[in-house]
Amino acid sequence: MGQNYKNHPRFVIGYHMILSVLLLAGLIGSIINLCGSWDSNNLYSASLLVMLFICCIFMYWYVRVFPLKAQDRAIRSEENFRHYILTCKQLPADLRMEQIIALRFAPDEEFSELTQRALRENLSAKAIKQTIRNWKGDYCRV
Repeated sequence: MGQNYKNHPRFVIGYHMILSVLLLAGLIGSIINLCGSWDSNNLYSASLLVMLFICCIFMYWYVRVFPLKAQDRAIRSEENFRHYILTCKQLPADLRMEQIIALRFAPDEEFSELTQRALRENLSAKAIKQTIRNWKGDYCRV
């Protein structure tokens, strides 16, 4: 089955659900452990455990954000090049990144017209994606 508006979001159960729940549970448990060890000799190790889970949550966030930023830059470049090939002009500077990302799903036949419409009507990414008649899948995403 091809990609379309309803099935295009990428959701990885192990990362988005299981790991996030484990990190949150670990952070809560380590904070409870820290509070319980306030009067004991385990204060140092309990505080290190809290710090470790905070570091892991930061890593969880940035492990996802950094590749997405790099992917956004690649998408902007690819769509700018595609727009140039189709129109001999660069993408309009007023397009927001979310609009450019949504436009990547439009086939060449719809791309130029939809780009102008996105600018003219200030379409959201969701509206752009829903407007596309012949979805062009993106299977090489992070």
